[in-house]
Amino acid sequence: MIKYLLQKEFLQIRRNAFLPRLIIMFPIMIMCVMPWVMNQEVKNIRVCVVDVDRTPQSQRIVHSIEQSRYFIFTGMKSTYAEAIADVEKSRTDVVLELRDGRALIAANAVNGTKGAMGASYLAQIVGVHQQVYSLPSPVGEGVWVKLLYNPHQNYKVFMIPALLAIVMMLMCGFLPALNIVGEKETGTIEQINVTPVTKWTFILAKLIPYWVIALFIVTACLFLSWAVYGVTCQGPLWLVYVLAMLLALFFSSLGLIISNYSDTMQQAIFVIWFFVVILMLLSGLFTPTRSMPDWSYATTYVNPMHYFIDAVRTVFIRGGGLGSIVHQLLALVVFAVVMGSWAVVSYKKNS
Repeated sequence: MIKYLLQKEFLQIRRNAFLPRLIIMFPIMIMCVMPWVMNQEVKNIRVCVVDVDRTPQSQRIVHSIEQSRYFIFTGMKSTYAEAIADVEKSRTDVVLELRDGRALIAANAVNGTKGAMGASYLAQIVGVHQQVYSLPSPVGEGVWVKLLYNPHQNYKVFMIPALLAIVMMLMCGFLPALNIVGEKETGTIEQINVTPVTKWTFILAKLIPYWVIALFIVTACLFLSWAVYGVTCQGPLWLVYVLAMLLALFFSSLGLIISNYSDTMQQAIFVIWFFVVILMLLSGLFTPTRSMPDWSYATTYVNPMHYFIDAVRTVFIRGGGLGSIVHQLLALVVFAVVMGSWAVVSYKKNS
């Protein structure tokens, strides 16, 4: 029985003019475009300098700022008040005053990220000349920093596993959510309800096609990661597939649950979008979860996206094995089993 139900599902996907193109193009666009866009590196920071000392050492700092690829040097000002006036008129983001062998950095914090990063970049440049300007060393004298997992500090290496999670979440969450509710709107679901097909068989036939799609997505994303960026998995590749399939089971089950409780396609889209945004933003995908307040950090314990991203980055970037992600793997298994069972129970088969 399940053979013919699977045949029906794949025929519906193939005959849809939009879905096959979406399944192929969406991973390609995400992997080829988003790593260049989702970059938290701050550039084009406008800097104004007030050089009261007028010494060769202060001139070297000014030249270093001019040559930096992070800054746009807006010129010199004679007084600090003139420089602050430019900040108030949004002509300058950061002001550097060099006076009496010391450096004062004032950053416009209206855009907190740009102001903080701009001040940090500028402090590093000034810190190089700390033998003249009495500033503390950024890392301490005699301390060397060794970068183990991302030696070139390339943000794409950090984001590619997260983009894999985004693609899995959107493709395996939205498509199942629109499946059953779409059949409800067209009336074809009634033809299944009058057959002796069990709920387990019906839901399994709905889930398996999206697991196949998940396998294709993972393979395509890993290939593009290698072909476009030269980034490959440092740990066992099969662990990435296991983690991806568990995440696909969770989101496809979540989509079917929402579809079971929804009456219209519009309702299903709004509900799945509500859960997707919350799970994504509170997962540590963009920023570390430890920087969250305590109350929001507590939500990561029930967020499968957090476990997946933590585990896949451990395997993909740091080269961890099965022993290093047992906790995350067990959590994903529990989430997948619970949601899969809920998807079966929530489906109401009326005879």
